[in-house]
Amino acid sequence: MIDYTATFTDQYEIVMAQVYFLKGRTGEQAVFDYFFRKNPFDGGYAILAGLDDLLNILEKLRFDEKDISFLQRQNLNPDFINYLKNFKFNGTVYSVCEGDVVFPALPILSIEAGLIEAQLIETIVLNILNFETLIATKASRMKQVAGGRKLVDFGLRRAQGPGGYYASRAAVIGGFDATSNVRAGRDFDIPISGTMAHSFVQSYDDELTAFRDFAQCRADDCILLVDTYDTLNSGIPNAIKAGKEMQMQDKRLKGIRLDSGDLAYLAKRGRKMLDEAGLSYVKIAASNQLDEHVIKSLMEQDAPIDIFGVGTSVMTGAPDAALDGVYKLAFAGGKGRIKFSETVAKITLPYRKQIFRLRDNDDNFWGADAIALSEETNVEKMFHPFEPLKSLHIEGINKEPLLKKVMQNGKRITEPQKLANISQYSQMRLNKLPEEYKRFKNPHIYKIGISERLRDERDKLIKKYKI
Repeated sequence: MIDYTATFTDQYEIVMAQVYFLKGRTGEQAVFDYFFRKNPFDGGYAILAGLDDLLNILEKLRFDEKDISFLQRQNLNPDFINYLKNFKFNGTVYSVCEGDVVFPALPILSIEAGLIEAQLIETIVLNILNFETLIATKASRMKQVAGGRKLVDFGLRRAQGPGGYYASRAAVIGGFDATSNVRAGRDFDIPISGTMAHSFVQSYDDELTAFRDFAQCRADDCILLVDTYDTLNSGIPNAIKAGKEMQMQDKRLKGIRLDSGDLAYLAKRGRKMLDEAGLSYVKIAASNQLDEHVIKSLMEQDAPIDIFGVGTSVMTGAPDAALDGVYKLAFAGGKGRIKFSETVAKITLPYRKQIFRLRDNDDNFWGADAIALSEETNVEKMFHPFEPLKSLHIEGINKEPLLKKVMQNGKRITEPQKLANISQYSQMRLNKLPEEYKRFKNPHIYKIGISERLRDERDKLIKKYKI
C-alpha cells in the first residue's frame, strides 16, 4: 500500500551514511540488534509482529529517481549520491519467529550487513516492528479475555493515517478474527466484516423500512444496528420484525449490534427479547470504545455478547501509542561495540548473540530466557543483565534457540507464512506462557539473563570506555 523507498528514513541516517562513505568504510561489516526495554500496557509480555512486512520491504528497498533528485538538493556529496543510486540491502537477518512471545532486553532481530546498509534501514526496522508489535500485543490481551467470542477490528477510521493498514494485519496476529478494513482484507487475506452506520437508518423516514431494505439486499450477512433511536423500545423490536419477515422467506437475521449505553444490560435484555421471539440464533454484537478491560468486565457480568467490534484502542495501541523499541550497534570493524550509560539498564550488549528459551518438562515456558554469544551452544548459568549479584543455574533445563536466519544476501530464505498460520502459532506460543505472566495487574516478571561469557565481554568494554 505504501510506496516504500529508501528515503523512508530519518535524515541523520543519510548524514551518518555519507560520513561512512567518505571515510572509506563502505566494506565494513556491522551487527545491529532490535529490542525493546519495557512491556507495553504494563503487561507481562509482547507479541512480535511485522517481520514478514519488513522482509518484503528490505528485498525491494531502493532510492528511486525521485529520491535521488530530492537528495541532490540537500547538499550531499555527488560521489555519495552516485553510491545511493545503486543502493540495495544485501545483508543477513536473524529473527525470532513472527507471532512469538517476546520480552524486554531480548535481541529479537539482528541485522548483519555493511555498515551503511545497516544504518540506512534503522528507521524502517523500528517503524514497522515497533508499531505492529504494539498492536498485536494489544489484540492478544483482548483475545485472552474474550472467552472465545469473535473479535473484529473496526478501527481504520481512528488509526494514525495509513498505519491502520498494518494495524489490521497485526491485530489478526494477536488473535482478531476479521477486519472492517477492505484493503487489508484484500492484501492480507483477512475476512472482512461490517454492519451499517447510524446514517443509514437516519436516511430513512422510519427505522423499520431501513431494516427491511438492508435485509432484502444483504440477506446472507445481515446485522442490524439497533441504537439509532431507542434500543429497547424501537431498535430491537423493529429488528425482531425484520428477522421474522426474513424467516418467512427462508432467510436468517445474522445479528444485531449495540453501539451505545450499558452494553451488559442491553445485551441481556436484547437476548431475552430475541429468544422470546423465536430468534435464539440471532447473534449480539457490541462496539463503542471497547478495550481489554471493558471486554473483561462484560464477560465477568455474563453479558451474552457474541461479537466484539473494537476500534480506537486496538488500532492505536491505546493508551501506550508506541513501543519503545531500539536499534543498537553490537559489532563493527571486527570489534564488539557497546553503548555505555550512567543508566545501567541502557548499557547495550556487544557481539553477535543467540537467545535460548528455557522450557520445562511439559514443554511450557520455564519463566526465563538466556542471551548468549552466537557461538555458544549451551548455557549452564545466567546472570542478571544489570544486577551482578543475581544469577540462576540453568543446567539441565531444555533450551530452545530462538534466533533463526530469515534473510541472506538481501533475499528472504523463508517462505511467507499465511496470516492465519502466524496467528495460530502465536496463540500456541502464548498458551505455553504461565498465567501469572499474562495477568493485567502486577504480572510476574519474566527473567532475562546473560551468559557468563557475554557478561565478561560486556564488562571488558565497560571498563574500556568508562571514564
